[in-house]
Amino acid sequence: MGGAGPSPPARRASARHNMDKLLRLIGQRLGLGLLTLLVVSVLIFFAVELLPGDLAEAVLGQAATQETVAAMREQLGLDRPAPVRYLEWLSGAVVGDFGNSLVTGERVGSAIGERFLNTLALAAYAALIAVPVSIALGILVALLRNSVFDRVANVLTLTSISSPEFFLGYILILYLSVKCGLFPAIASQTADMTLGEYLYRTFLPALTLVLVVTAHMMRMTRAAIINLLASPYIEMARLKGVSPLKVIMKHALPNAWAPIINVVALNLAYLITGVVLVEVVFVYPGIGQLLVDAVAKRDFPIVQACCLIFAATFILLNLAADVGSILTNPRLRHPK
Repeated sequence: MGGAGPSPPARRASARHNMDKLLRLIGQRLGLGLLTLLVVSVLIFFAVELLPGDLAEAVLGQAATQETVAAMREQLGLDRPAPVRYLEWLSGAVVGDFGNSLVTGERVGSAIGERFLNTLALAAYAALIAVPVSIALGILVALLRNSVFDRVANVLTLTSISSPEFFLGYILILYLSVKCGLFPAIASQTADMTLGEYLYRTFLPALTLVLVVTAHMMRMTRAAIINLLASPYIEMARLKGVSPLKVIMKHALPNAWAPIINVVALNLAYLITGVVLVEVVFVYPGIGQLLVDAVAKRDFPIVQACCLIFAATFILLNLAADVGSILTNPRLRHPK
């Protein structure tokens, strides 16, 4: 009788208590994410305020008259205090209203919407290739640790990580487009193209992103698996005669999901927020290309909106990585 476990009501109370702790922990992470985004929005807005010279004169050019400059300042709201304008901009940004473009006059949300969907499509294309390939390669090099294949993979991944995205993009254009003619150098888009045409035209920018993130995810997967292979329960499985592949797939990999999920989410954030140079190299009509064009034209409402969207996306995916780590790691779910 003394060995009986806790009663069902006690188990239910313990489960509710653990769930409350988990929800509280996730709520704290979400609150920190919102606070971070608020601080970033302040930095984005007031970075434009700190630009030298008068914003209205910068938009109109040096030949503008004083009357025109005054009218532009009133149109942009520059005659009001900066904190008031920030609060108005932030309240509009919360509902997706970023104002009007200074160059075209169209709504910033309309200008960004389709471009952002294009960027998400390119990131999803790269992720569908990179995530399974990197995890499979990470498991393979962990199985073949210290072999020739492992050393070659380490050299190639270090080279890929160390190379800037635009450099990899130009190398791919040189060999796969100019010399071999396999893929187009410019990722042009048309409204009536099929999915196959889209995948073909955007293969080079997607491959550029894949080469960068696959290297990082593969190395982190390898490190997580190798770290777990030194655990006592893995040694016990080996002593029982379990095959190396089964040891990794059945015993090591389930316990390695927390760091793997974390690094995958962080690299997905990079795929969306780090595409600026890749889109410029391949003239891909995404939000990164729009940001560069807006900077060149001094279209500050679009610049601010793009930066805030990049920041929100990065913070959101970092939160997803954090929550994923909490859900898959008992030590984080039940901190001492």
